[in-house]
Amino acid sequence: MPKIDIFVLPKSGPLIAIDPGSRSLGIAASDGLRMIGAPVETIKRGKKLAPALDRLFELYDERGAVGMVMGLPLNMDGTSGPRAQAAHALATNILARRDIPLAFQDERLSSAEAERAMIVADLSRARRAESIDASAAAIILQAALDQLANLA
Repeated sequence: MPKIDIFVLPKSGPLIAIDPGSRSLGIAASDGLRMIGAPVETIKRGKKLAPALDRLFELYDERGAVGMVMGLPLNMDGTSGPRAQAAHALATNILARRDIPLAFQDERLSSAEAERAMIVADLSRARRAESIDASAAAIILQAALDQLANLA
């Protein structure tokens, strides 16, 4: 499992997380003390990536974020496949736009975990569909926050 390098992300301040998908980006944010990661929104991706990145950086700036955590969709056996390569390409595009601290977090099963939690909360299928990506981003972010807390 890829580890977050403590030296990549600043030691304090809010973080933004991304659950990268081919059609959307799930976004979550932490509080300034990094106690909890919460879903923010799902950004739809069109044919051009620029509008999605514009919105991502609006959220980043609005929250005073100091770094990003991106879900890395590894295969179940831990190998890197096409989805992980797409996440790396997205990270390259983000960093080309703005040089910010960005770390990867293993995100295997984050969407499945988010869906299970929403089913337990008795959310309708339509409501789950509209918020699954942001909820998965919150799970990715919380895993990163927990890992960072253990390193401190």
